[in-house]
Amino acid sequence: MTDARSPDHPAPEVFPENTAPVSDDEQRLRELGYTQELARSMSGFSNFAVSFSIVSILSGCLTLYGTGMKTGGPALIVWGWPVVGLLTLCVGLAMAEICSSYPTAGGLYYWSAKLTRSRGPAWSWFTGWFNFLGQVAVTAGVDFGAAFFTNAFLTLRFGVAASPVHTMEVFAVILLVHGLLNTRGVRLVAVLNNVSVWWHLVGVAVIVGALAVLPDQHASVSFVLTEFVNQTGFHNQFYVAMLGLLMAQYTLTGYDASAHMTEETHDAARSGPRGIVNAITVSLVAGWILLLGITFAIRDYDGALNSDTQVPPAQIFIDAIGAGGAEVLLLIVIGAQFFCGMASVTANSRMIYAFSRDGALPGSRLWHRIDPRTQTPTNAVWLATGGALLLGLPALWNTTAYTAVTSISVIGLYISYVIPVYLRLRQGEDFPRGPWHLGRWSRPVGIVAVAWTAVITVLFMLPTASPITAENFNYTPVAVAVVVGFAGVWWLASARHWFTGPHVQSTPPEPDARDTELEVR
Repeated sequence: MTDARSPDHPAPEVFPENTAPVSDDEQRLRELGYTQELARSMSGFSNFAVSFSIVSILSGCLTLYGTGMKTGGPALIVWGWPVVGLLTLCVGLAMAEICSSYPTAGGLYYWSAKLTRSRGPAWSWFTGWFNFLGQVAVTAGVDFGAAFFTNAFLTLRFGVAASPVHTMEVFAVILLVHGLLNTRGVRLVAVLNNVSVWWHLVGVAVIVGALAVLPDQHASVSFVLTEFVNQTGFHNQFYVAMLGLLMAQYTLTGYDASAHMTEETHDAARSGPRGIVNAITVSLVAGWILLLGITFAIRDYDGALNSDTQVPPAQIFIDAIGAGGAEVLLLIVIGAQFFCGMASVTANSRMIYAFSRDGALPGSRLWHRIDPRTQTPTNAVWLATGGALLLGLPALWNTTAYTAVTSISVIGLYISYVIPVYLRLRQGEDFPRGPWHLGRWSRPVGIVAVAWTAVITVLFMLPTASPITAENFNYTPVAVAVVVGFAGVWWLASARHWFTGPHVQSTPPEPDARDTELEVR
């Protein structure tokens, strides 16, 4: 990897229309076709913190831990994590290189428009819609997981029964709070995300430390490293093992947030790529430690899966250190999930803002408006939370709805991740590298990223339980088909005639100003 000044990123200059000098970041944003509208007040650490908070090992690992216990058990939980982590790192590295060249809030869909030699608007359109789907699903998955764990805490502390209706009510309240926090401005969000990093790291240390020291007995090494469990109804162990990778792959998503926040980050061409890669790397190490700590603490496997709390990790905590200690650990997890959901809404709203800025969402004029007081896209925040609420509603009648939501987020996000990576591979040496790049490793890393995404896209649309019934049906293909079908029909019927890809602005935008088309290679 190389981290050096590139000729593609010239030094600041003075523009005729504005006698004040502009920063490198603002100059680069102008070259990409946009003027500075969002408040650029985030540090490189804050940029990393957003992605790390969305990855949130205390959210993804624990909310799908029960799923992992049924689809492969300890062996897949422990060994699936590093395998998926290294493959995910390849995806992140390939994305980071592109982010360095094009540090703009549009992120993935902007990259697709710039990296293709033909049909730029179409590539951009579908990349944006897949990313929109994945972002909304991540927000839904994170906050629904927080609702599950909040219910478990309320059951332990106050004896409140966890019902689907009650879970949905808690889910809606959490989304509302996240929406309100995100309308207060990026400075507050940045501070909370910085706190989130330390909350996650210290939280993992506390949970693993408690589970290692306080219990009077632990699971055996052979159980943790080799025990394979299949409670899916399927008889093919390889298929079940592949399903078991969902826990790790769902957790390791959302790091594109660093790209979406680049218009609000200092030294964006370096800070954005570093944020992506560091979020994956730190999560990979800390997450593995967390999974080992919890798996060694298992005492009653079936009891954890059939717990009254409906949250297997909560029962593992109770069995290991008692109800009082379990409540403390649950509060740590709930806090981490809360930070994760808040960061997810932040990144989702920036993607909606950028996509709407180019007219690609219904009601775009509404969604890309900036609050003049906070300089944040307030309307986009509420679209993000509202869309997540709608996606979570099937959980009222579908017992596997949460698994479907997590699958949707993985498929939507990773397809949007890999389209620009694929287009960058096709460019070869014509790709205009930014100050952070992979050098000669670009091609092999990109090939691995594309191949792995193709595998998981097919895998996570497949059935997760047998026999297949209306209650356990994996509605992931339906949700993906609805969104892709809508975007496809709209494209063929109308958008292909007027959507020209990301637009440039030669001057600060006016409410009724018509943007100028961006040249697509």
